[in-house]
Amino acid sequence: MAMPAAAPLPCPLLLAVCWVVAAGMAAGTKILLSPSNLKYSFIHICTLNWTWSPPENISSSCNLEYSSDIIINGVPEDRREWSKSRFRVTDAHLNEEMRLRVRSECKNDNTSEPSPWVETSLLPKGISGTAAVDLGCVWHNLEYMACTWRRGENASSDTNYTLFYWFDGLENPKKCSNSSVDQGIFECIFNFTFPKVTSTYPTISILIRDDSEEVMPVCASKNPTTLVKPATPRQLTLTKTNDRIDVKWSESETFPKSCLHYEVKYCNGDLDIGQIIASETNSVSIAGIDANSKYTFKVRAKPKWECYNSNLQSDWSEEKSIGEKKDSTIYFVLIITIPLIVAVSTVILLVYLKRLKILILPPIPDPREILKRMFGEQNEDSQSSAKDDPINAFDRLIIEEEIHSLSLTETSESTNPEKENR
Repeated sequence: MAMPAAAPLPCPLLLAVCWVVAAGMAAGTKILLSPSNLKYSFIHICTLNWTWSPPENISSSCNLEYSSDIIINGVPEDRREWSKSRFRVTDAHLNEEMRLRVRSECKNDNTSEPSPWVETSLLPKGISGTAAVDLGCVWHNLEYMACTWRRGENASSDTNYTLFYWFDGLENPKKCSNSSVDQGIFECIFNFTFPKVTSTYPTISILIRDDSEEVMPVCASKNPTTLVKPATPRQLTLTKTNDRIDVKWSESETFPKSCLHYEVKYCNGDLDIGQIIASETNSVSIAGIDANSKYTFKVRAKPKWECYNSNLQSDWSEEKSIGEKKDSTIYFVLIITIPLIVAVSTVILLVYLKRLKILILPPIPDPREILKRMFGEQNEDSQSSAKDDPINAFDRLIIEEEIHSLSLTETSESTNPEKENR
């Protein structure tokens, strides 16, 4: 069966398309023609609109649809789409090679084959490695967005990055002017608020670039509901009633009602390990407490999944304590001190009693010991004197001999008269 005449195709650009069509015609197989005039345009920053024209001479029985793929750096994304529309809106990858390919298909028609792919590409601009990296944003308390990033590895130290953002509701992209750099970390903060009753939030597009064409720009689209971080709960109050403690804190002024839940951590004493209990409201009561213990409390807020798809949570609030904990140090000191005092007192008392006994019942001296000490002292004195003064010692010997001779003479005289009387 002869194929209907087709409009001339730009074969220098689509050689593969021409070859497949020619092969199909030669084999007598019905192959659809590819879409034509494929091109793209920027709707807003980081948003591309790909458009194409339908193939000509399509049979009225053909339920025509288009299949399209996005290819990043040669790797197809797992997001193939089938649509009757002749356009596709995608995010722009300005720091990567991006291609879109599309083909025609007749659904529910087994007599025709899909057309060959036709594609066009968006090439990156600038020097590779100069684009900003590690872009991350946090939506603080539904009030402002804070985005941080680092300089590309091939970017010079004087690269002056500028952040632009846009979301549905803004007429034109806005420039973030509240920027700073700290230790190689760039940060920019901009207001991002909606009415409190808002239930759906638009995707936000972020572009970071430099005025120099050598610096590669980078784009990112963020779902703000995944970036929500509540503010730290404030005005934490504690009330103790009998064996119960009531904990309360202020409600958020920016979040819709019932879109936050809370975690309360409390510790008994000065321990860091404690219990965490959940609360759906801004208050909680804890029963069965120890009246003689000190309790420390802190609170943090978390978004509910019914409202936001965020895993972020607020910082812990300032700790507050209630009750008084008995100081165990005093008991420890007493346990050590009392036995020590008793031991020292006992030793002192024993020494005192021993001395008192000596005063009351003095020991009876041994006469033999006294005599020994007396004669021993005299001999020692004489010996020491003799040793000390040999002349005096010699004189004493002469005197002792004279005394001894006199005593003998007297003894002999007293003996003679007795003999005569007899």
